[in-house]
Amino acid sequence: MFKDLFQKKRKYATIPSGRTGSEEGTPQADRPKREIPEGLMNKCGRCGAIQYSKELEKNFMVCPACGHHMRLNALERIRYTLDEGSFTEYDADLVSVDPLEFPGYASKLEQQPLKSGLREAVVTGEGTIQGYPAVVAVMSFDFFSGSMGSVVGEKITRAIEAATEKHLPMIIFSTSGGARMQESILSLMQMAKTSAALARLSEHGGLYISVITDPTTGGVSASFAMLGDIIVAEPGAVFGFAGRIVIEQTIRQKLPDDFQTAEFNLQHGQLDLVVHRKDMKSTLAKLLDLHGVKGGA
Repeated sequence: MFKDLFQKKRKYATIPSGRTGSEEGTPQADRPKREIPEGLMNKCGRCGAIQYSKELEKNFMVCPACGHHMRLNALERIRYTLDEGSFTEYDADLVSVDPLEFPGYASKLEQQPLKSGLREAVVTGEGTIQGYPAVVAVMSFDFFSGSMGSVVGEKITRAIEAATEKHLPMIIFSTSGGARMQESILSLMQMAKTSAALARLSEHGGLYISVITDPTTGGVSASFAMLGDIIVAEPGAVFGFAGRIVIEQTIRQKLPDDFQTAEFNLQHGQLDLVVHRKDMKSTLAKLLDLHGVKGGA
């Protein structure tokens, strides 16, 4: 009896099988099940380790067992990176429409905000990072796979133009499956439009830091994601234009296991830094300070 009072508490929640003496011989599928409340636990997509969601959030959504950087949506990344209460959003009212009347696209657009909690695949605005002001554009893979449609390109372009006008550094956090095919050429045009805006920022002496997160592919990787004065990536982030399978089938060769990861790209000169998420905020602040941005804590 007293022994029960001092039993060690389990680190992880378990789901009792619900078996009682009267349930012997009852098929497993028919036995009562007790469910863990939704959102209480989180399973790592790489190693399968199960963690308390709150503990995982404190660890910047990085698995403590294997170091896997789980995907963040735009609002989560803003919370982890910018100083609390400093962020002012731009163009929150800009949302995608169906200009080409692509079959099924309008209904999918209606579903995306319900699934992601966002109005578009990018959130733009300005704020401070350890006291250093910057304009930011933060993409989110959970809205239409982070695809770049005309509104995504427009919001990013407007953010770059604001950075140019206000003489502030520009930071873009990229994650995308590429151009949004439902908008065809209107989507592909955004590659040139965002690149031209960045060229004007550079002509005015502005600083642009590109942060690559998992995954960044297609038209985004072939445009603004690769144009940073400094290009930083999170560990393990997949970064490239075409997918691994497509490349292997084209060249008829087996690619290295770490092909297109941040570490592979760093080794081959495509990146400047690979930075753990817990160090991202301080690293960006240090880069802003080194480049003469006024501010700081």
